[in-house]
Amino acid sequence: MKIVVGGAVEKQAVADLIKKIAGEKAEVLIMSDVQAAMAIKSKAADYYFGACHTGGGGALSMAIALLTKAKCATISMPGRPPKEEDVAHEVAEGKVAFGFTADHMNEAVPMILKHILA
Repeated sequence: MKIVVGGAVEKQAVADLIKKIAGEKAEVLIMSDVQAAMAIKSKAADYYFGACHTGGGGALSMAIALLTKAKCATISMPGRPPKEEDVAHEVAEGKVAFGFTADHMNEAVPMILKHILA
């Protein structure tokens, strides 16, 4: 599986966390938002992870523009941490691009990976 990391902040930290959790199950690449979204669109990558300060703006704006809202999910927002049942639902719905706030990355990334690796 190939995971691309875009978003506005903490790209390296998000990528490192994905690598730590997924290990050999995922190849992780850091890209610009446009490159990352295009990698998903062209099927060169399987999943997009992005962090910003709002969870949806800088984390997902290019992904939403290129992939449509139907393929993207905001996992957390300020004051709204990620919820296991929401993440499970979004993955089951076929979402491939996930945005979250940087301060929730340690909760959001493991939840997302748990469901996409299942």
